[in-house]
Amino acid sequence: MSLPSTRKKARQLLVQALYQWQLSGSDLHSIEAEFFTDNDMRKVDTEYFRELLHGIPKKLDEVDAAYESHLDRQSKDLDPISRALLRMGCYELCFRIDIPYKVAINEAVNLAKTFGPTDAYKYINGILDKVAATHRAIEVKAERRR
Repeated sequence: MSLPSTRKKARQLLVQALYQWQLSGSDLHSIEAEFFTDNDMRKVDTEYFRELLHGIPKKLDEVDAAYESHLDRQSKDLDPISRALLRMGCYELCFRIDIPYKVAINEAVNLAKTFGPTDAYKYINGILDKVAATHRAIEVKAERRR
């Protein structure tokens, strides 16, 4: 499988794993083991899944700070799927500069359309666009000049 499709699957499973972690507070290694048992991981970029599953909680304060100033409500008032998607998108925008900002935003938006509440994708898009303008300012400005 191609890297984009295995990454897409990794992100899809990641959002589900983050959702589970946020609601249950379960150990990340237990969640990871469960996902590897319950899913066909041959079609998943497992390194990427692991990196984000463990990296987001390790850098949670920085990840949450990246988007919280752009919210129109308290972070605790977000639905858990939107919170997981924002965390994934912000981690990619802040710590994975090898991933174009548009890809990070689009992947989160597409997952919000699938898993999020009605119209959550619009909210996710708006927040991540603001995060990109702050954390990827040079890349965003260069893209807008085209």
